[in-house]
Amino acid sequence: MPEPTTDSDRFARYLQRRCVLDDPFLELDLGLAGLDDGDIAAREAGLTRALAAMSELEAGGIANVDEQRMVGHFWLRAPGLAPLPEIEEAIVSTLEAVEQFAARVHGGALAPPEGGAFTKVVLCGIGGSALGPLLLADVFARPDAPMLLAVLDNTDPDGIDATLGRLGSLQDALVLVVSKSGGTPETRNAMLEVERACAEQGLTFAARAVAVTTPGSKLASRAASEGWVATFPMWDWVGGRTSIMSAVGLLPAALLGLDLRAFLAGAAAMDDATRRSEIRSNPAAMLATFWHKETGGRGERAMVVLPYKDRLLLLSRYLQQLVMESLGKALDRKGRRVEQGLTVYGNKGSTDQHAFVQQLRDGVHDFFCVFVRVLQDRGDGGGGLEVEPGVTSGDYLDGFWQGTRRALFENGRHSATIGLDWLDERSLGALIALFERAVALYAELVDINAFHQPGVEAGKQAAAAVIELQRKLLAALDREPATVAALAARVGADPADCWPILQHLAANRTEVGVAQGHDPASARFLRQ
Repeated sequence: MPEPTTDSDRFARYLQRRCVLDDPFLELDLGLAGLDDGDIAAREAGLTRALAAMSELEAGGIANVDEQRMVGHFWLRAPGLAPLPEIEEAIVSTLEAVEQFAARVHGGALAPPEGGAFTKVVLCGIGGSALGPLLLADVFARPDAPMLLAVLDNTDPDGIDATLGRLGSLQDALVLVVSKSGGTPETRNAMLEVERACAEQGLTFAARAVAVTTPGSKLASRAASEGWVATFPMWDWVGGRTSIMSAVGLLPAALLGLDLRAFLAGAAAMDDATRRSEIRSNPAAMLATFWHKETGGRGERAMVVLPYKDRLLLLSRYLQQLVMESLGKALDRKGRRVEQGLTVYGNKGSTDQHAFVQQLRDGVHDFFCVFVRVLQDRGDGGGGLEVEPGVTSGDYLDGFWQGTRRALFENGRHSATIGLDWLDERSLGALIALFERAVALYAELVDINAFHQPGVEAGKQAAAAVIELQRKLLAALDREPATVAALAARVGADPADCWPILQHLAANRTEVGVAQGHDPASARFLRQ
């Protein structure tokens, strides 16, 4: 089908290239995506196989072959699909336990031993254990929320100090520690920093600490031995980047006052729609088709995510992990080196029209766009102030979306738009589920495993090696100043690896002295 040349052609293309979920309403508009019938037909057989693979996945097939694990985040919103009754029971009972726990906190039955009530949540986590809660808190932040969420998602001392400083007293803070193993350094470090801050304020850490972890983990053992307030499960069949509908996301969501059942129901409704065998009516299959054409099946273009809603500011950051950790793989399933991936970035409209949209319109054509449009301007459904006769701020926002995508299309830059009636728990659940399904189907099209992450583990192992080298260098320091090369020889390491460690030690440890510390050739380090 040729590209549209008139307004009536564009409207016909829009009608042909839209997929709709009725409840909650979600429309995938591919009218300006540049897809013709041949593009869809060329990928139809592959998508049919991908849908069959998804059925096997949902039935309990082993997807994470590295660890021989099932992948079951889809069961979290439809427990009856779980392949084992004990998994179904675990999902149902955990949801009930989360709701009951939040009710106890909100009602004051669970309160700080020092007095008062819990009004803050401090979450220690990283990656999916933090991004999901951050997204939920940002989307649904409101003045009358029962609790305030603060997230420690890095091992940056300045960042930790700043966050805890803004919170002030931790007497009214409930601390959630989210880690499968309890050994993730960033999460462990944040937990220890919060524990120290509690001690400095004369507060009992265990009386306000809650673990979200794998049964039998080091964190679970610590929580049990110290008498933490509660422990909620993480399961090995739920990956971090898809854990938002497990206790990882649901516990903070419940404490913030969100409707968990609506959130899960929206995702379940989208799951049903994305199981449709008719490719053209399946939103995830069509979104994956759009991605595949734009990237050439090789990640040749980046995906720019532009939600025209301030409350969705963190959506692009959330999708970065979901998409890039799932699709960024060196090898395909046959072991061939393919170096696959799909880069994601974005911010929000219309802010980006004053930033990088200039390059999107006129610069290098290395991207495609996914817009997110929310019809209801305000949460109460009211249009609000007219900034000009007959025109509101929201009218301008929607006009900027229409103008931007039209300007991009006129210069050969394609886009999809995901439209929602309004932004609530049910519609956000559907939106997240749509991207989860599209990622899984795209991965099948390019024959990679979306459900493992060997690169992440490689990075963790490399970091551990750095920490071990630091221990050796500290032990090698003495009262006599020594060069980087001399110290490297003492510990049997490369000076290039030793130099940044010694730099950092000298900047932060009073017992490590340095002369000419910014010159790697002449710097001398000693123990003071």
